[in-house]
Amino acid sequence: MDYFAQQFINGLVLGSIYGLIAIGYTMVYGIVGMINFAHGDVFMIGGFIALITFLILISLGLTAIPVILLVVLLVAMAITALYGWTIERIAYRPLRHSFRLAPMLSAIGMSFVLTNYSQVAQGARVKPIPPFITGGYTLHESADGFVIQLSNIQIMVVITTIVLLAIFTWLVSRTRLGRDMRACEQDQTMAALLGVDVDRTISMTFVIGAALAAVAGLMYLLYYGLVDFFMGFVAGIKAFTAAVLGGIGSLPGAMLGGLAIGLIETFWSAYFSVEYKDVAAFSILIVVLIFMPTGLLGRPEVEKV
Repeated sequence: MDYFAQQFINGLVLGSIYGLIAIGYTMVYGIVGMINFAHGDVFMIGGFIALITFLILISLGLTAIPVILLVVLLVAMAITALYGWTIERIAYRPLRHSFRLAPMLSAIGMSFVLTNYSQVAQGARVKPIPPFITGGYTLHESADGFVIQLSNIQIMVVITTIVLLAIFTWLVSRTRLGRDMRACEQDQTMAALLGVDVDRTISMTFVIGAALAAVAGLMYLLYYGLVDFFMGFVAGIKAFTAAVLGGIGSLPGAMLGGLAIGLIETFWSAYFSVEYKDVAAFSILIVVLIFMPTGLLGRPEVEKV
């Protein structure tokens, strides 16, 4: 039971990171109706920007960890959001009214561009950093010596995820920007006729999604202590799977799907074979979609005639 509890904690942390990335997928799909396959690579860019900012601040002699984390978070979110805005303007907006496959092909192409751009700019080697947030709590020690531990970085990842989910749920449901997003989701033409700036709303959606991906990149860097140019592809596929599992277009569904994928991977790796953890996650996704085609919290689309 102690081993189960430890793996449950690990799965929640991994699922929280997946959930943060999945929110970006589900926000873009909810408004534009397309899958931003470059979103995982935006997460990777956020991780690299956080790493570079860390190294710059340390080289300048800054030693206060809370100040370093705050500056790194703000810089990573700002620059990654600029990446998201640029990607939308260059790769997606010109193709918005083209045939349906064109934006998807452009997204896949942008994913390869970002991956290879990072490989050329930062090299193909893994970039490690020393642990910045250490320490933790011992929750329980069994008679055979197994210890259930909850580290400070795990607490930070989960709390950050919960706070951001609450903020963006409020943003979508209670603010003018959120109303514009929901109006564009239902009917972009009618929303434009009623005074909604559709282009600005879509751009802001990409900016917010990219900023969340930057937070996930920072959490990944702090938790695992490394980044590399290929991590965006794997994490992006897992986060996209989480968004589909939870119900594409639903913010709570994206987070629930992320937690589910994280727990499935962690438990399968702990009790069975780590080589087949992806098989287990995708198999459960298939089973869920067979019986619940819209995902766990998704709503069926109503076709307007």
